[in-house]
Amino acid sequence: METTGIREAFHNVRKHSEYICEPLETEDYVPQPVAFVSPPKWHLAHSTWFFETFILKPNVPDYRVYDPDFNYLFNSYYNNVGERTLRTDRGNVTRPTTKAVYAYRQYVDEQMDAFLEDLTDPQVLALVELGLHHEQQHQELLVTDIKYILGHNPLFPVYREGQNMVNARNNETGFLTIPEGIYDIGHQGEGFCFDNELGRHKVYLHKFEIAKGLVTNGEYIEFMEAGGYEDFNLWLDAGWSWVNENRISAPMYWHRIDGQWHYFTLNGLQKVDPETILSHISFFEAAAFAQWKGMRLPTEFEWEVASANLDWGQRWEWTNSAYLPYPGFSKAPGAVGEYNGKFMVNQMVLRGASVATSPGHARRTYRNFFHTHERWQYTGIRLAR
Repeated sequence: METTGIREAFHNVRKHSEYICEPLETEDYVPQPVAFVSPPKWHLAHSTWFFETFILKPNVPDYRVYDPDFNYLFNSYYNNVGERTLRTDRGNVTRPTTKAVYAYRQYVDEQMDAFLEDLTDPQVLALVELGLHHEQQHQELLVTDIKYILGHNPLFPVYREGQNMVNARNNETGFLTIPEGIYDIGHQGEGFCFDNELGRHKVYLHKFEIAKGLVTNGEYIEFMEAGGYEDFNLWLDAGWSWVNENRISAPMYWHRIDGQWHYFTLNGLQKVDPETILSHISFFEAAAFAQWKGMRLPTEFEWEVASANLDWGQRWEWTNSAYLPYPGFSKAPGAVGEYNGKFMVNQMVLRGASVATSPGHARRTYRNFFHTHERWQYTGIRLAR
């Protein structure tokens, strides 16, 4: 990113995080109902800590850290940076207050604004750009974590009037045919990417077909009504154990009320629209549905090749690819190297983007990754055969 645009980009990204939090009451900033959800206050502080720790402290002479305790409280998983509080304890951090976290953001923003005014070092500029994309990742987590917090409130409160976020419909139907051949995979060019997108390489693909649209609520209801959650033949062994141990019988946020399916949206509890695109599905559920349809999930390579001719961006789309390094992948030294590489085990790749993805943060080569049972993100299903 050029020096001239970095300050504007910085302020735009920082303001967007606070825009996401505008509808919240003070009490909404603190809860952590489950381990994988972080309190909104923590997200605001952690994304600020990133800039203070990796940009300001190493590069501003005599920089005064806002609060020495914040490194312990708001470090996420960077072992190179020091000790940190347990992830499961983030909801216990009632102090510093939400007001104090916003004061922390203001302090760091002012320091960053002054620092960026004369910044020309390309390596530091690249690190600032990484910090912006890191905060955009947390913006999506803010949206999904807020939904989980409010969605597990027995009153199903409205987050923001009119912001449903699960009401999109497919623009196309049918299948796209991709011929067999050798294709290039991975990021190329001058634009930003994460390190896990690098290592552009060739793959051979057999001829395949991929759905132009994503699976809808109505299609998934057919699967449910056909006994999909009761038929072990459709499920991977780990998925069948997950279904039974957790008594799963519907997508996340779905509730059967007076004989009709409803789901929690950011606009409150709504009747499930069978025509809209399915959301909040685990890899296990996606794989079982594909098995029931006599099809499969695409690999991440098939998805990337086909994506140039697909309408994508409504849901993170599960692929049938394990999250592994590309050829030649190497971790950067120090804390920045902990960003992606150490998570390359026991997770599956998702491609595309979702309605919660921040503007300008999506790419065809973007490799998202989550555990097979996780479904609080805006995840969906695209079939292949």
